[in-house]
Amino acid sequence: METLSQSPTDDAFVQDPYPFYDRARGAGPLFFWQDYGLVCATSAAAVGAILRDRRFGRETPPERRRPVPDHLAPFYAVEAHSMLELEPPHHTRLRALVLRAFTSRRIAALAPEIAALAHDLIDAFPQGVFDLLPAFARRLPVIVIARLLGVPEERSGDLLSWSNAMVGMYQARRSRATEDAAVAATQAFVAFLRGYVEERRSRPADDLITHLIAAEAEGERLSTDELIATCILLLNAGHEATVHTLGNGVKALIENAQGATALTPERVEGTVEEVLRFDPALHLFTRWAYEEVEIAGHTFRRGDAVGCLLAAANRDPAQWERPDRFNPARPVKPHLSFGAGLHFCVGAPLARLELQIALPILFDRCAGLTLAGRPRYADLYHFHGLERLMVRS
Repeated sequence: METLSQSPTDDAFVQDPYPFYDRARGAGPLFFWQDYGLVCATSAAAVGAILRDRRFGRETPPERRRPVPDHLAPFYAVEAHSMLELEPPHHTRLRALVLRAFTSRRIAALAPEIAALAHDLIDAFPQGVFDLLPAFARRLPVIVIARLLGVPEERSGDLLSWSNAMVGMYQARRSRATEDAAVAATQAFVAFLRGYVEERRSRPADDLITHLIAAEAEGERLSTDELIATCILLLNAGHEATVHTLGNGVKALIENAQGATALTPERVEGTVEEVLRFDPALHLFTRWAYEEVEIAGHTFRRGDAVGCLLAAANRDPAQWERPDRFNPARPVKPHLSFGAGLHFCVGAPLARLELQIALPILFDRCAGLTLAGRPRYADLYHFHGLERLMVRS
């Protein structure tokens, strides 16, 4: 197995990580990323196999757990109830209860609201050159999830700032300052949601918090702590990745002169899948080995960690012809932007719906949308999203 070095905070990598992924994939389906001290998988076959193999999981094996520092206790108290970080049987119970509330019918019913919101945001676009991220890409997903949960959308600015601070815990540039910000955001978020959960227990409404409270399977319900952790997960995961995907997708569509031609009703689903494949929001996801298992000729032992490079797998030439080319007309194949297996993203249907509705409206209403400056990616790794997207409509 080859050892490669690449700082995830180096600006050249931040702006374009794909040459490094190509180099890593050329070394084989697995390589050792020295900067992380981590074996990583790059090929679509290896990443998919690890994500689907129940001998790997998200929950840290007991022998690898370390005491939580006192200053991080509030953050990890929430994480302890997050189904993203749990394995069966706890994950099975939580996911089943969430899916009883977060139904495909309830998501589909949001379509008219998403369309109306997209139009409202476009109506408010300033004249001339402006940054599309705060005007559109950041606002639409957070308002949608706020409405879905049933919390006041006028608090969407707080929700956005809390979420941004919390996901700083997963970024390569994490520092004591980002940790303190994440803890403060967690405490504020928990206090905010606890009040709404308690209110909905006594005064039900037609919103996701109420339906999560009412969800029951085999006599089991969500505790208040589980409800709060689930709402935080749905908001953080449910809008953070969509923000980045909207921005990355608009950039790709403009740069490749696709725009409205690739977003007609008969083409929009395929175009959205290509947006998700080509430049996804989440690049690195880790798993733990729970027993000895061999992948691509390498033996992982219990307690070993492995990094799944989703974005590298999405550009595997063994899976896609000319994968570095943005081609909305390519035949749709399964990609790994939402993960795979037991932890496949529960919010994938909502993300797809938002993209399929918002992108055609944007390019229809702003037919002359062009870039007004070179787009820059933010130092967010293992996420991948723009820090600004200056456009002229």
